[in-house]
Amino acid sequence: MQMTIKGRLTGAADSFPVVNPATGKVLAHAPDCSAQQLEEAVAAATEAFGQWRRRPLEQRREVLRQCAAKVRAHSCELARMLTEEQGKPTVTANREVGGTAKWIEYTAELEIPHQVVALDAQRTAEVTRRPYGVVAAIVPWNYPLMSACWKIAPALLAGNTIVVKPSPFTPLTTLRLGELLLDILPPGVLNIISGTDQLGPLLTGHPGIRKISFTGSTAAGRKVFAAAAGDIKGLTLELGGNDPAIVLGDVDPVKVAAKIYAAAFENAGQVCAAIKRVYVQRTVHDALVSELASLAGKAIVGDGLDPQTTIGPISNRPQFDRVLELMKDARAHGGHFVAGEPAALDRPGFFIRPAIVTGLDDSARLVAEEQFGPVLPVLPFDEVDEAIARANATPYGLSASVWSEDSNVARQLASRIDAGTVWLNQHLSILPMLPTVGLKTSGLGAENGPWGLENYLQIQTIAAAG
Repeated sequence: MQMTIKGRLTGAADSFPVVNPATGKVLAHAPDCSAQQLEEAVAAATEAFGQWRRRPLEQRREVLRQCAAKVRAHSCELARMLTEEQGKPTVTANREVGGTAKWIEYTAELEIPHQVVALDAQRTAEVTRRPYGVVAAIVPWNYPLMSACWKIAPALLAGNTIVVKPSPFTPLTTLRLGELLLDILPPGVLNIISGTDQLGPLLTGHPGIRKISFTGSTAAGRKVFAAAAGDIKGLTLELGGNDPAIVLGDVDPVKVAAKIYAAAFENAGQVCAAIKRVYVQRTVHDALVSELASLAGKAIVGDGLDPQTTIGPISNRPQFDRVLELMKDARAHGGHFVAGEPAALDRPGFFIRPAIVTGLDDSARLVAEEQFGPVLPVLPFDEVDEAIARANATPYGLSASVWSEDSNVARQLASRIDAGTVWLNQHLSILPMLPTVGLKTSGLGAENGPWGLENYLQIQTIAAAG
């Protein structure tokens, strides 16, 4: 696999291993971008920017449509590569590839805002939007292809050029994307480089970068925020979440359990906006726990390439170790595992059975921290005000959900939750036409929809004398 720099496939003098999480063995080696190659990528994007920004909007739209078509044409190849490097089941990988094409197609049709403002009876002014220039996009390991295109599509439609760095745990699918789009995009418009953790700070701190779009942990997001400050770069951050679900006593536990389970254990729980903790009114707590435990017990844990698998491995060794640490801490502090256990499966790879945990309070690390794995704490409450206060008692504010048979009550409660997205009787319903926004330490700016596009544009006012 090679990098894409200035419209050419480029190797590197050094490489690093990419591990298949289902086997624990090296799957491939990816090029380790040198500092000089980073300079070449930024220089190529800078050179390409002048012509790309002047391309008519309709031509940029057509290029994105062609990119989406190319992704669809290679969907089977990309899905298999995703499963091998990230671990997710093939059905989930297929959804990611299909969603990637869908997001690009949707973004291609967005309008760039332009307003004419009346100053008085004779004079008007124009408020236009212009691109930043070179964008740096840093992509996480849980949804590498879709996360990359959430950034690539709006950045390019806006007239920017871009340098993309995927996670060192999952670089292969994104590198392959660069190869596939070589014959569609002009040289330098899209550059994809790969490297270890040392590459990120070099990219975000580069003076040629005018905008950074980062998806990842809150801890890493703070470092990106600091790197952007030196040159006052534009910034979009989509960071971590400790996303609560509040379940009221009027629900049918059997009916909602399957939806809550799916939203908690999608991609083995490795989703920023997945349900991370469930607050359940005491009258239905035991029944819901029983249903969730039953669903967890039926999960088929295995290699994502096996069509029977419903839960794949944790994507990488550091995250695998962290999830096990949190699970063991939960048991040590009185947590009761009604499904699963704080132990790895006795097989190669990074496998943990899905777990449902009760008996914890909000101070337990499994409740207070973002676990990002296949383990879900369930906690009872009595009064709704108590549940809202506990749900909000976190530095995060990415997403949440409210579950009730009374839609009016659910909507009223939703407005009291400190989260960028609050779903009603659903969770993880992420759509291209709705913004993904993080409050508090969960992010800055928006992705998706016209709001996401605006994050790749700067406002310019043009006002003439009367």
